[in-house]
Amino acid sequence: MADVIRVLLADDDALVRAGLRMMLAAATDIVVVAEAADGQEVPGLVLEHSPDLVLMDIRMPGLDGLEATRRVRALPEPPHVIILTTFTTDDHLMDALRAGADGFLLKHTGPDRILEAVRRAVAGEPVMSPEVLGKLIGNVTTASTAPPDTRTVSDGGRPADARLATLGERERDVAQEVAKGRTNAQIAADLHMSVPTVKSHVSHILAKLGLDNRVQIALLVYRAGLL
Repeated sequence: MADVIRVLLADDDALVRAGLRMMLAAATDIVVVAEAADGQEVPGLVLEHSPDLVLMDIRMPGLDGLEATRRVRALPEPPHVIILTTFTTDDHLMDALRAGADGFLLKHTGPDRILEAVRRAVAGEPVMSPEVLGKLIGNVTTASTAPPDTRTVSDGGRPADARLATLGERERDVAQEVAKGRTNAQIAADLHMSVPTVKSHVSHILAKLGLDNRVQIALLVYRAGLL
């Protein structure tokens, strides 16, 4: 991770952007390098400013945060993306996850937690407001009672448990710890392995399962009924 984390703010509300900018300015290791009021602007700004992370509003005019996330993730060496949601009105969290978002934060999340989330996302750690995670898990639990052909998540038609069966024993252990929201350091301590080994396992899990981030691992584990 770079010494200074470069962040792009994408939100059509100027007051929200101003609030986020002030929050991030309180940290010496985070700098806002660009701002976008429309999702259409985001891919170009990413190419111009090379941010490490985009804080992306899910609802914007012109091009919403979902499609903007898809376009950003399709770029060479894309930045991490954290989706900003109002929770009570946003019904596209699963779509944002499939688009490649690294995590979700409620817009009213406190400054300290936003700063922590930015650092964790860039470090490859899970980022999720507890309320949003609960909603996502609720969606997964509901889906798990549906017929088998509707229970899969962008997986070529294979059920979640069949996909997880392709992992080695230690990889499955790490996947379950990821689903609990554990950091790499916590997983390393719990499973008695080094942090680099945990990172290696996570990378292998993502590659084997064809996933983009740790949140997708967590939802697959929940969908398979392992937690």
